[in-house]
Amino acid sequence: MVRFPLFATLISLTATLAAALPLIRETALVTRAASAQAAPHWVAYQDMGADGENGAPSVDSINGFNNFLLSFWTPNGAVDQAANWVNLDDGTRSSIKSSYQAANIKLMISAFGDQITPTTSNMNPNTTADQLAAFVKQYSFDGVDVDYEDFAAVNKMDGSAETWLIQFTTELRKQLPAGQFVITHAPVGPWFNAVHYKSGAYVTVNKAVGSLIDWYNVQFYNQGTDYETCDTLFTKSASSTSVLQINATGVPLDKIVIGKPALVNSAGEGGFMNTTALASCLTTAKAKGWNAGVMVWQYPQADSTWIQAVRAQAFPV
Repeated sequence: MVRFPLFATLISLTATLAAALPLIRETALVTRAASAQAAPHWVAYQDMGADGENGAPSVDSINGFNNFLLSFWTPNGAVDQAANWVNLDDGTRSSIKSSYQAANIKLMISAFGDQITPTTSNMNPNTTADQLAAFVKQYSFDGVDVDYEDFAAVNKMDGSAETWLIQFTTELRKQLPAGQFVITHAPVGPWFNAVHYKSGAYVTVNKAVGSLIDWYNVQFYNQGTDYETCDTLFTKSASSTSVLQINATGVPLDKIVIGKPALVNSAGEGGFMNTTALASCLTTAKAKGWNAGVMVWQYPQADSTWIQAVRAQAFPV
C-alpha cells in the first residue's frame, strides 16, 4: 500500500499476456487445509488518522472485519498509525487489545509500504525479519502483513526480489511461529504472472514459502481497467492474474483475499468497484468455491457500514 491517497503503480501488462495461460477450469482449483485463522478473512488497513481516534478504532467502528492492520512498520521505526499505537501507554494498548480479542478481531502490523525498498536498499532479510518480529512481540500484535512494494527489484527479474522475500519470510516465520502469529503478504495482482516476470515474482515466492504464509491480501487495483468487473477480477483478467488464474499457479483458493480501495480516488490507476458490484461478485465467487475474504485500503473510508455492505449478499454479518 502507499500512504493516502495514492498507491504504488505497476507497469501495464498487455492483453496478449492473457493468452499465455490456459483457460481455468473449475475442476483444476487448488485447495488446502485450513490456515491458523480459517477463511474468510475481512481485512482493513489504516494509515491515515481518524477524528477522535489514536492507535486503533473501537470494535463497533469496524464490526464485520476480523483483521485490522496498522500501517506502517519500517526498519527505521514505526510511522503513521503504527507510530500512534507505539505512543500509547501500556494500559491503553492492553485495553484496546482486550476489546479486539473479545470481538475476535486480530490486530496486526503492516510492514514497509511503498516508501521502503528492502531489496534495492540492500537490507539484510534475516536481520530485518528479526527486528520486525521483535516489534510484533513487544507491542502485542497478533501478526504481521508484509506489504513489500520494491517494484524496481521485481522488475529487474533477476531473482533478487524473490530471494529476498523467501529468506525474509523463512526467518520471520521462525520468529513468529504458526498457530501463534499470523503472517500475510500483500502483493499486487500482476506479480502472480510468471510468464511476464521471468524470475517468477510471487509464483516463485509462493512455491518456496507459501506454506509459511497464511494468506495473500492481493492488491487488485492500480492496473488500468483490469479487475473492474467480476469477470476480470475473478475469472480471466488482461494480466492473466484473476483470482482463478492465480489459483491455477498453485495458490490455494482460500488464500487469495480480494483487495480493493474504499474510494475511487484511492485507486489512482483503476480497479475500483462499488460495494454493490463487489458484493455481487462475492456471491458469484462463493458459488465457485472461493471464500477467502476481502481486504480494503483503508479505514475510516471503509468502516463497519462498508464491509457489511460488501458481505451482505454472500457472507452476511
